[in-house]
Amino acid sequence: MKKLIIFLFIIAGFSANSQVKEWTLKECVDYAIENNISIKQAELDLDQSIINKKDAVGNFLPNLNARVSQSWNNGLAQNPVTFDAVTSTTQNSSGGISSSIDLYTGLTRLNELHKSKLAMLASDYQLENMQQDISLFVANSFLQILFNKEQIKVLSSQIDVTKNELQQTQELIDAGVVPEGDLLEVQANLAGQEQQLVAAENALYISKVSLAQLLLITDYDNFDIVDMDYLAPLPEILNNPAEVIFGKAKENRKEILIAETNAKIAEYDLKIARGNLQPSLTGNYSFSSNYFKSDLFDTDDFETQMTDNKQHNYFLQLNIPIFNRFSGRNNIKRNKLNVERAKYQVEQEKLDLQTTVYQAYNDAKGAGKAYEAAVKTLKARELAYNFSQERYNVGLLNSFDFSQSQNQYVAAQSEVVRTKYDFIFKIKVLELYFGIPITDIN
Repeated sequence: MKKLIIFLFIIAGFSANSQVKEWTLKECVDYAIENNISIKQAELDLDQSIINKKDAVGNFLPNLNARVSQSWNNGLAQNPVTFDAVTSTTQNSSGGISSSIDLYTGLTRLNELHKSKLAMLASDYQLENMQQDISLFVANSFLQILFNKEQIKVLSSQIDVTKNELQQTQELIDAGVVPEGDLLEVQANLAGQEQQLVAAENALYISKVSLAQLLLITDYDNFDIVDMDYLAPLPEILNNPAEVIFGKAKENRKEILIAETNAKIAEYDLKIARGNLQPSLTGNYSFSSNYFKSDLFDTDDFETQMTDNKQHNYFLQLNIPIFNRFSGRNNIKRNKLNVERAKYQVEQEKLDLQTTVYQAYNDAKGAGKAYEAAVKTLKARELAYNFSQERYNVGLLNSFDFSQSQNQYVAAQSEVVRTKYDFIFKIKVLELYFGIPITDIN
């Protein structure tokens, strides 16, 4: 009995471990933002820019270094009293500290600090953009899974209908209403639908794997999303003109801000290059002392010598660039070109974002119209299918024509599902530009 209980506990443990985890869209997005490799790399870039800023601040401070040395010497030396060559041992100890500070460097230190602040800001913008992009990729993969699931429901439902029709056809054949060849047509139609179902199930598995890979999850078999029947969105955002959405996109997307920040960084690089041609002034201070001992004559003790031998050195160093093989002037020219290039990049990013937003706006409108047309087509196909079924049941329509009507009805159902999720995704793209969270799906 005890062994049985232990066995049941083990089985229960395996069942718990193998339970499928169903993810919501918000959970997927949050998990991806926390674990995605590209986002982690962007976070490292931000951390590095923070360190670089600390370096720029530290460059305003003086440095401080200490040194200590100890040496011994054993060998022939001249006795200072008898002038004889004798073997002697001497000891020499010394130590000190030194410090220097940049008093003037052509404002390069100040410009480097401004540049580091801008670089940190650009890294932050880049991270935010990366998070939005990953969120959009996750939402697209999430909706693809939902589409494939609904597609399977459509095909499974039609397979059930076709199986019933197979039985009805056999009854009609037995009653002499339709020829036996009609049964073969229905069987062929059923086989085709089952083949489509297998393809849809394979597409569902692949779409799950794609989303799991975005989340860095390797247990594909136990990964799934929450089954929800999302309705087609009300196109409220399309009530806004495209230029209004573009204005919002400039606030919520960071491509333009990144380009503008990089342009400012290029300007500070130019200032730094110009500052390197100016004289630089450095202040220096050092303190040192030493101790000497020899067995040839008496010397003062360590403390007395270290006190008496103290030295303080103060000096200024002025460096004046005169000729550096044209490198300074050429560096200025290169940075001027970089400034112009960065300005062009700002304009290009504005054009690219405007083009992207207007394209997304038109895509969303087109997707909405396609969905409306698909719904109308489905209603017409449903009426035609019901009429065909009535005629087929009384022997007024052959199995081939009836199968054609049924296949058209199934295709119309699939098209409604496809256009619905295409419409949802394209609306989400617009809403992302507008500043609406990607996880807000009705």
